[in-house]
Amino acid sequence: MHAPRAAAAGRTASPTTARLINDRLALQLLQSEGPLTAGQLKSLTGLSRPTVADLVERLQNAGLITVVGESGAQRRGPNARLYGIVADRAHLVGLDLRTHSITVAVADLLGRVRTEHTVAIGPDDAPDTAVATALAAVDKALATAGAHLPHTIAVGAPGLVDPATGRLAGTDWTSSWHVGLVGALRARAGVAVLLENEVNLAAIAEQRDGAARDRDTFVLLWLGHGTGAAVVLDGTLRRGASGGTGEIGFLPVPGTGALPSASGCDGGFHSLAGSAAICALAAEHGLSPEDAAGPADGANEPPSGAETTDGPPAEPLVRAAVAAGDAGAAFLDALAARIALGVAAVCAVLDPGCVVLGGEVGRGGGAELADRVTGHLARLSPLRTDVRAGAVGGRAVLLGAVLAARDAAQNDLFGAAGPEAAPRP
Repeated sequence: MHAPRAAAAGRTASPTTARLINDRLALQLLQSEGPLTAGQLKSLTGLSRPTVADLVERLQNAGLITVVGESGAQRRGPNARLYGIVADRAHLVGLDLRTHSITVAVADLLGRVRTEHTVAIGPDDAPDTAVATALAAVDKALATAGAHLPHTIAVGAPGLVDPATGRLAGTDWTSSWHVGLVGALRARAGVAVLLENEVNLAAIAEQRDGAARDRDTFVLLWLGHGTGAAVVLDGTLRRGASGGTGEIGFLPVPGTGALPSASGCDGGFHSLAGSAAICALAAEHGLSPEDAAGPADGANEPPSGAETTDGPPAEPLVRAAVAAGDAGAAFLDALAARIALGVAAVCAVLDPGCVVLGGEVGRGGGAELADRVTGHLARLSPLRTDVRAGAVGGRAVLLGAVLAARDAAQNDLFGAAGPEAAPRP
């Protein structure tokens, strides 16, 4: 167990604020450490016994915690009761939207996924039909999980999300049914709906449960059908003035023979590291789709923020090259050199110290590709940067959506006091 971090000394609070801070702190400990006795809460928070008794009673009356057992077979009575968060106090929904599919996850207040459901959207479906199909998928998943009205829904979608309005900005890769679905969900009374760029959600998942767990500052470079990036600085996801932080597909780089434009990223980094470009590079090195096995978990593979559905997926080719050993080394080295150009540009501006390679290509290349990118990057940049393979896998966007929904719901239900607040005796 870990004791909570104290806030700055000399801070004062009203009795109401003090109770809120104490309650929030206790709830955070119950989430991170699991069920605890009142005595353990007293020890971890430094609060007095009467204060702990008061907060336990308040949280029980609010339906946020309950007795879930006793601390040991040899102990009985009030002092041995284990208190835990009531996970079914609220249900959460995470959505991963693709051009032609939707994946729904329903979780409890602790973020534990109860059910997961994927439905295809027909390529010729009208927007209204696609929205109806997607809403039916959400309702089916909720029913399967035994839930009714969710507290919070978090949606991951390709495209720019305007930080001022929380809406999808108009881009060529934004599906009209995505816009319609978010509007329909927001029209449901009593449900908070969060909208986030999918690569940003993948970065949340990598930071909480993946390759960046030990980093407060890092960049997730998404390599899928298209290219994108998410930027986390000092523990905070950075979106930019228009939501465009990380649109690395538009980055001008050498070797493309052209420049990107305001209406398209052809000629930018996308033209070197998007799926179509990687497939062409593989062909130059004698690799063909027939040489490659299918993706390991591609059914849940999210496209990048600059999504394109043209061309075959590159992941099987990258996996085949890794498996081929020396026979695939030349292709992997050429691919790593291309990726390093984008990484070097990001590092020159942000100096994040850590870059995680995500998406289907990052996952397919694994540590082999990450190590090769590290070698090329060392020749391009004087800044020490740890390049890592993503660890969350093809469900990164969905898991990030669940985590975002959990954080929002807990902030609402647990109170507004910040996580670094000190306990009040």
